Amino acid sequence: MTRRPSLWVWLWLVVWAIFSWLPLVASFDFSLRARKGILSWQAYLNVFADPGFYESLWFSFQTAMLTIIVSIFLVVPTAYWVHLRLRRARPVIEFVTLLPFVVPAVVIAFGLIRLYCCPPISFVSSPLLLVAGYVVLSLPYMYRAADNGLRALDVRMLNEAAQSLGANEFQVFFLVILPNLRTGILSGAFLTFAIVMGEYTLSALLAWPAFGPYMQYVGVFKAYESAALAIISFAITWLAMLLMQWFARVSAAERALTAPR
Repeated sequence: MTRRPSLWVWLWLVVWAIFSWLPLVASFDFSLRARKGILSWQAYLNVFADPGFYESLWFSFQTAMLTIIVSIFLVVPTAYWVHLRLRRARPVIEFVTLLPFVVPAVVIAFGLIRLYCCPPISFVSSPLLLVAGYVVLSLPYMYRAADNGLRALDVRMLNEAAQSLGANEFQVFFLVILPNLRTGILSGAFLTFAIVMGEYTLSALLAWPAFGPYMQYVGVFKAYESAALAIISFAITWLAMLLMQWFARVSAAERALTAPR
C-alpha cells in the first residue's frame, strides 16, 4: 500500500514552485508589454531582428562545442585512468576538479590574462584562451558525469576481458569504455553547453562577443528586450536539460533491452 504525501510535502512543493517560477512568469509577462496597453511579441521580434543576437548566439554555440570536445578529451581519459590505475590519487583529482567552485570566475579570467599576455606564450587575442577558461569552469560537472558513469561500470573486469581477447589499452578505451560512458558524457556535455551559453564574466573580461555580454549590453538600453533575452536564455538551458534527460532514458531503455535475462 503506497503512502500518500503529507500536507507538509505539498506545502513545501507549493513554496518551491512559487519561489522558482514566479520571477520567471513575471519576467515573461513584462517581456510581452513592449507595446503600451496590450500584450504582444514585439520585444521578441526586436530581438530576432537584431543581427547581434545571432552573432553572439553563434559565437557562444561554437565556443560551447569546442569546450565540450576539449573537456571530453581531457577529463574522460583522466577519470578512466584514475579508476583503473590511480585510485590513491582520487581525492587529489576530486579536490582539483572542485576548485572552480571556490575560485571566482573573475580571478580565473585575470589569471589567464596575466599568464598568457606576454611572450613566449601569448594568445590573449585568441578564442582558445576563452575555451580554456570555460574548460576550467565546466570541470566539476564534466568530471562528476564521467566519474559517476565509471562508477556504474566494472572498469577492471571490462579491461581484463577486452585484453584477454587481444585488445590493447587504446582499443579498450575507445571501443569498450567510451560506448558504455555515453550517457555520462552526454550529461556532462549538456551541462557544459548550458554553462557556456549563459556565462558572462570570462567572455566580458576577455572581450569576446558571446551571448552573456550581449544580454548585458541589451539590458543597459532596452528593458523589454532584456526580459525577452532572459526568457530565451532560460529556454535554451531547459532544452539542454530536457535533452540530457531524454538521452539518459533512451540509454537506460537500450540497456534494459540488451541485458541478459
